[in-house]
Amino acid sequence: MNFSKYYTRDTILRSIRQFLWNEGFCEVETPLLVPSVIPESYLDIFTTTLFNRYRKPQKMFLTASPESTLKKLLVEGIGNCFEITRSFRNTETDATTHSPEFTILEFYRVNANYMDIAKDCERLFQYIYIKSLKRSENNRRTVQGDGIFQLTYQGKSIDLSSPWIYMSVKDAFEKYTEIPFDQITNKKGKTVEEMFNVNLIKPFAKKKGYTISRDNTWEELFNQFFLNEVEPYISHLEKPVILFDYPRPMAALATVKKEDPRFSERFEIYAGGLEIGDCYNELRDAKEQENRFKFELKEIKRRKKTEVVPDMDFIAALQKGLPKCSGIAIGIDRLVMLFTDAKEIKEIRFCSF
Repeated sequence: MNFSKYYTRDTILRSIRQFLWNEGFCEVETPLLVPSVIPESYLDIFTTTLFNRYRKPQKMFLTASPESTLKKLLVEGIGNCFEITRSFRNTETDATTHSPEFTILEFYRVNANYMDIAKDCERLFQYIYIKSLKRSENNRRTVQGDGIFQLTYQGKSIDLSSPWIYMSVKDAFEKYTEIPFDQITNKKGKTVEEMFNVNLIKPFAKKKGYTISRDNTWEELFNQFFLNEVEPYISHLEKPVILFDYPRPMAALATVKKEDPRFSERFEIYAGGLEIGDCYNELRDAKEQENRFKFELKEIKRRKKTEVVPDMDFIAALQKGLPKCSGIAIGIDRLVMLFTDAKEIKEIRFCSF
């Protein structure tokens, strides 16, 4: 552990709290050990066994994020809130930017949309920059004129000043793959299956030489284009990128765009090649969310991931009424990596993996 980076981590955590407190957010603490979770097929969840005082066993899970509990608090009327906590995702070892145990920030703003949160993030990053502005051998940080924030990450110059780069996933896909998005989807489709028929994208994936199997989904093939042809290009841009409006199969818990139901109102933040934050306009339709739960449970079984117990209390909370809101999850460890010029996550946190 490089303690200078650890001290910067401490400053960043203090800065995040101060920024959100100044904005009127309430800090909360939610459980890490829970009896049910939001099913997400791209994750593997940690499971354990809880014994009550009579040694009766109950299957429990370590949370992959505090999302469901925070939204339950929003339903109960807590208002703007945030949490900085540990989260857990299995199988994420032997990687420079992943860890099975990591630190996450989630904050939710009521009566806001995802573009409001994007602006919050611009200001948050700049606030952190100012508060941690101490020259060190680890990173070169300078203020150039009024409101320009320049840092260096792994040899790349990154300007945190506003405005950041805003780019839709559709535009990024078409720019970097040179494939029209309308050719890999059916814009006139009435269902998700019709809109994202895997046979539409397969010929393009085959032409590019990507791995294709009989059981591939549209999303799995799209991810190969995204990881190999989109992310490498945006990682070299000199400002953070707000990559917004993800395809509907990648909607997570996001609302669907009314103008074009092939897309969800979701964005991710990229800076210096690091994917740092994931935000969306929160889905408030309990029936739609329950349908997504059912789909994800089938996908978990198909992908042979760890079986989970779905959080039906979350569905009940949505039925009661989630206020209009938007929220974001930010990986604290990767954020610290950015501000300390750390190449690997193990440089900025005590880690046994």
